[in-house]
Formats: sequence, structure tokens, C-alpha cells
Amino acid sequence: MISAVEPTVADTLGGPSVEAARIARAGWVRDLNLLARPRIAVMVLATVVAAAWLTQGAAGHPLLMAGLLVGTALVAASSSVANQVLERGTDRLMDRTRHRPVAAGRLGVTTATAAATVTLAAGTWLIVMTGGWPAASAAVLTWVVYICAYTPLKRVTPLNTAVGAVAGALPVAIGWLAADGPARFAEGDSRSALAVAALATVLYLWQFPHFMAIAWLYRRQYAAAGLRMLTVADDTGLRAAGQSLAASLAFVPASLVLAVPSGSVRFFLSAALLSITYALATMRFAVRRDTASARLLLLASLVVLFGLLVAAGLFGAPSSIAHS
Repeated sequence: MISAVEPTVADTLGGPSVEAARIARAGWVRDLNLLARPRIAVMVLATVVAAAWLTQGAAGHPLLMAGLLVGTALVAASSSVANQVLERGTDRLMDRTRHRPVAAGRLGVTTATAAATVTLAAGTWLIVMTGGWPAASAAVLTWVVYICAYTPLKRVTPLNTAVGAVAGALPVAIGWLAADGPARFAEGDSRSALAVAALATVLYLWQFPHFMAIAWLYRRQYAAAGLRMLTVADDTGLRAAGQSLAASLAFVPASLVLAVPSGSVRFFLSAALLSITYALATMRFAVRRDTASARLLLLASLVVLFGLLVAAGLFGAPSSIAHS
């Protein structure tokens, strides 16, 4: 039996310091996750892979593809950090963002800016080495649109979502350019070019219902922070619902066009089912405009995008035309 004054084994081995180190590591991992926002990066990487796959019907050399994806992930992380530096003031005013490292003061502005700069430079260099200058230029353009256009416009106009959607669709160009899409198109490969153009359109349209659902759920926080989201400019939600509905209806034919170049009936049916599901979830939100319908739309958006990208990988390669 251990007395109150006898040290435990954990104490003898430095228990308190070990526990402190564990807590510190957990905090570091949490802050890194908040800074880089890996879930967003995963969507970007999936988009790059899908675009390359639709272009050449293969993943390319594994090492080159791995380098391209690591470089893209670094650029995406840089944009996330830079965004948090610029929005640290408004982030402090919202419950959903006030715990971010820069907003909470756990990471200094100078350090965060340096991290954003280094990761942008390293990511761009890696993309140049593995995907070429055109792909790297597309990655940098995505960064510029997100940081220099979308981020400041959030304080100015509800049209910020339309600009942000451009940044969300641009990673398609990274995969297409890295897979020699322009050269293939010049040689007469119009099918893969059509598929990639349709993918970019799908991603652009997909973002409107997705972000309007988020904007509705956090409309009061956005209003308190002075961010000009559509749900703030019109608190009835009618304009947000209308914009979401228009985008989701256009999303249906765009998804079907995405499946056409492959000649795959399974891809076409998958695209039809997923896009119609998205439209129905958006219609429900447009009619009800409540928390439950917004949460369902947000969930549907993630499932639909994941499903489309998986279907593109399974059935969408241009080479499948020859085997259909």
C-alpha cells in the first residue's frame, strides 16, 4: 500500500513532467490541425488526383504524383495560415474560430506569416519539380484568389462566395496541367478536356449550397464579426436559398456531362443519383430554411462530392471508352 508521502512509480519516473509533455504535444497537434485544416486539403488533393485521372486515365508516376500532392498540400496549408493571419480580428469574434492559434494568441503573427511564406515557397517548388511550371502557376493562382480576393471580400460584399468558389475549382487545373492536358487537347483529345472542364464546373457549382448551409448555421456569428455573408445581408435566408437552389439545379446537368466522356453507364447513373440527391436536399433547405435542413444539406454536400470523386476514379478514366 502506498502512503500519502511516498512517491508513486509515475512520480519517480517524472510523472508530472511526462504528463505536461503529453499535454503540450496534444496542444501542438491540435494547433497544427487548426492551422492547416487538413480536411479542406484532402478535398483539394482529391480534386487534383481526379483531374489527372480524367486527363490521362492513370495516376502517373507514383513518385511524381506523390510530390505533386505534397506540394499542393503545402500550398493549401499556406493559404489556410495566411487566411488566419488576415482574419485574426474577426476570428476572435466568432465561437467557431476564436480558438484558432493566431486568433487566440498562441501563435504570433510574425511566426505565422513566416510559416505561410515558407510553405508556399516549398509547395510551389515541389509542384514545379513534379508537375511543371504551369501546374505550379495554377496552384499559386489558387492561393492568390483565396487570400487576395475572397478573404478581403468577405467584409465587403455577399458576392465573396462566388469568388471563393473560383478558388475551390482552380485545383482542377493543377491536375490537368500536371497531366499534360493542354498537349493532349492539342493532339485531339477533346474527351478528357471536356471531362476536366465539367469537373471544374461541378466543383464551382457544388460550393454554393455547401457554403450557404454553413453561412445559415453560423449567420449570427458572421453578423457579429461584420462578415458580409448572404445570410447576413438577408436574414430571411431567401436569397441564400435561391442561390443554392439555382446552383444545385445547374449541378445536375454538369454532373451528367462529367460522365459523358467516359462512356460509362455506371458513372452516368452515379452522377444522376448523386446530383439529384443534392438538388433535393437543397430544395428542402430552400423551403424550410432552418437548422435541421441546413445541417442535412451540409452533410449531403460532403457525401455527394465524395461520391462523385469516387465514381470518377472508378468509372471515369478516358481509357474506359475503349472498353465500354
